[in-house]
Amino acid sequence: MDPITRRIFLMRSSVAAVGIAGLHSSLAQGAGLLIDPAGAGAWAGYGPLLEDPDRILDLPAGFSYHIISPMGVTMDDGLIVPGKHDGMAAFPYINDDGSIDPDRCVLVRNHEVADYHRVPSAFGSRNERLGMVDPSKIYDAGYGKPLRGGCTTLVYNLKEGKLERHWLSLAGTMHNCSGGPTPWGSWISCEEAMYTKSDRFEQDHGYCFEVPVTTSQSMADPKPILGMGRFLHEGACVDPGTGIVYQTEDRDDGLLYRYVPNSKPKAVGDLHKGGKLQALRLIGRNVLDTRNHDADLIRVGEPVLCGWVTLDEIDAPDDDLRHRGFASGAARFARGEGMWWGNQTKGTKDSAYFACSNGGRVGAGQVWKLTPGENGDWLELVSEPNDPAVLENPDNVVISPIGDVLVCEDGPPPQSMIGITPSGSLYPLAKNAYNGSELTGVCFSPDESTMFVNMQGSGWTIVVTGPWKR
Repeated sequence: MDPITRRIFLMRSSVAAVGIAGLHSSLAQGAGLLIDPAGAGAWAGYGPLLEDPDRILDLPAGFSYHIISPMGVTMDDGLIVPGKHDGMAAFPYINDDGSIDPDRCVLVRNHEVADYHRVPSAFGSRNERLGMVDPSKIYDAGYGKPLRGGCTTLVYNLKEGKLERHWLSLAGTMHNCSGGPTPWGSWISCEEAMYTKSDRFEQDHGYCFEVPVTTSQSMADPKPILGMGRFLHEGACVDPGTGIVYQTEDRDDGLLYRYVPNSKPKAVGDLHKGGKLQALRLIGRNVLDTRNHDADLIRVGEPVLCGWVTLDEIDAPDDDLRHRGFASGAARFARGEGMWWGNQTKGTKDSAYFACSNGGRVGAGQVWKLTPGENGDWLELVSEPNDPAVLENPDNVVISPIGDVLVCEDGPPPQSMIGITPSGSLYPLAKNAYNGSELTGVCFSPDESTMFVNMQGSGWTIVVTGPWKR
């Protein structure tokens, strides 16, 4: 029985077993039922998935998709679309006069490419196009073999449903996994790598880089944001009220970090002006481990008061930042992955939502939210089904137009996108019907009419339209 079919079976069995009166209790315990308890048998989200006749992406009724900017094609700058499409965000298209073009948006997209990946390079198979790039725009030239990760920028016409332009916008980095958008018009691209200068690398790696959102073909200055620390970065999100940047670490014993700038950032480059790096700690609980591998130390739906530990020696040449943070009282997380800033219910406070792909008793994953407060921050476990058939190894996350948390899985195939409602119900939203590759970089256009998501192994960006605001 395939996992999506099994999810439906488990859902119906659970409903029959617990009865309508027991649904709320079951949801509170993270059972992950795929039916909306208020809907008298109606599906949560957008309805069951339909098989795609082209066997690429299964979606609910009323939705359609097409593919843009596949790896290997030549872009408008003469370079090649790299492979391993990953984290991504969509931004408004700003005209020269400062007005917003409602018919267009700008996408900034990561490419999680390392030396060992056999995927296209922006510079060509033999770096024959390297001369087309200003050397000052390449972070690590690799002694003539530049690192192949980085970012591309795309201009997409929402009205006409087509890609207009795309170009390389960050070069010479590696393993650019996820990141996050900023409210001042940039993308923070995170290196999920910890390499030091050597015969192969001219620069240290393990940093965050800022890519300005532009509508004209240009490349970012490849300057690492040193204040954000050096570790195995994954996701990031920004509190627009304070400018604080929250960050995840993709390690099974990783920490949750925040970068507190010395002054609130207002423009590209302000993050370089310095600040302090801190790691989250739990207050009033004799617990330093949120992973729940051996026991339910943190329960679904029970907020925990948190504080922060200020870290030193954040460049961590020995890759020991997480160990020193834990020794200082910071809490451990089970492979922090994607992050997104927002809220599920209008009128509530915005929060940093993030996934931990290996959390829970069976290591199938957790979804969390962290809500800043005046007298402390609150950490809440949103979902931990402990059943791979319901949710397996969550990675990239985003808030949908109807307030659900959408989570892309990164586990054994088939790979799916799962929705989590504010009440705690889970449901399948999309399924990779083409291969075993994970879905990555899920995000929505500024007008919320269009979803963008990558199929990483295929090197595709997929545009999905439909009744998102239903």
